[in-house]
Amino acid sequence: MAPLNTIKTPTRASIKRILVLSYSQTGQLAEITQSIVAPLQQCPHFSVHIETLRPVHPYPFPWRFFSFLDAFPESAQMVAPSLHPLSLTGDEDFDLVILPYQVWFLAPSLPITAFLKHPLAKKLLMGKPVVTVIACRNMWMLAQEKTKSLLAACGARLLDNVAMVDPSSTMTTLLTTPVWLLSGKRDLLPGLPPAGIDAASIKAASRFGFALRDALQNDQERGTAPLLTGLNAADSDPSLLFSEKAGTRSFHLWGKLLRTVGEPGQWHRRPFLLLYVCFLITLILSVVPLSLLMQAVLRPFLQRKMALLKQKFDAPSGSGTERMALYEL
Repeated sequence: MAPLNTIKTPTRASIKRILVLSYSQTGQLAEITQSIVAPLQQCPHFSVHIETLRPVHPYPFPWRFFSFLDAFPESAQMVAPSLHPLSLTGDEDFDLVILPYQVWFLAPSLPITAFLKHPLAKKLLMGKPVVTVIACRNMWMLAQEKTKSLLAACGARLLDNVAMVDPSSTMTTLLTTPVWLLSGKRDLLPGLPPAGIDAASIKAASRFGFALRDALQNDQERGTAPLLTGLNAADSDPSLLFSEKAGTRSFHLWGKLLRTVGEPGQWHRRPFLLLYVCFLITLILSVVPLSLLMQAVLRPFLQRKMALLKQKFDAPSGSGTERMALYEL
């Protein structure tokens, strides 16, 4: 690891305060967050406050079939659920905010949406530098755009984004991820890799914590430049953008329809949810392979466009690796 500057006994005024918003349904995002936060917690120059978000109506894990589907209309429409009271008052002053989130139906998870729309969010985030951390199957680009809009509405300054995805292929994760969410078991399907982020990647995520430690020691969070460049923080795949856009349109339209049918948990939503499942399976089996095939055929003609899209969605932290050697485990 890159050495810290000579450590001096910190005074109360010199201690940097870091807020970590935490909601992890499966537990994996909590592991990733802890890997990143541990180097900060171990440094006497920092005070780390982890605020765990608690929905008034908890989301189960493993999901029950209908409760999983029933979360989709509100996720797609970004309708914030109620949270139990936070331990924060809004008067706290943090030097950095770390915002980890899962992607639910191509949007930030509902508890994170609830926080970013909470009355205290603007007080806590106004003018503050924020690092987002995503853990998902593979499609996160449009969810991050939505999160950026919510952060902007709070007056936050997005400095960095870390995106960690399941390393398996798109078609493999279309099987393994739902099975994991509905069974609670990552490796239930014989012959297929475990669902989710692999253990080595979770461990290696500590490099982001060490880089943040060094940047905070040098007051770099006060500037506008990202703190995690050169660490392969966000390696976007623009070839998935067509599928993301098709899915987002579908989720938005069907979500709006389903919200007119009833509120979450009401039984008369169920027939329409089942109808949507049939539509969704058809969409996945047709649109996703077709879009990937079309892009493969057109790739020679789309190289410039894809490069520009990748540059856009990799930002602000980027997918470069030039500083990886500084933080190897």
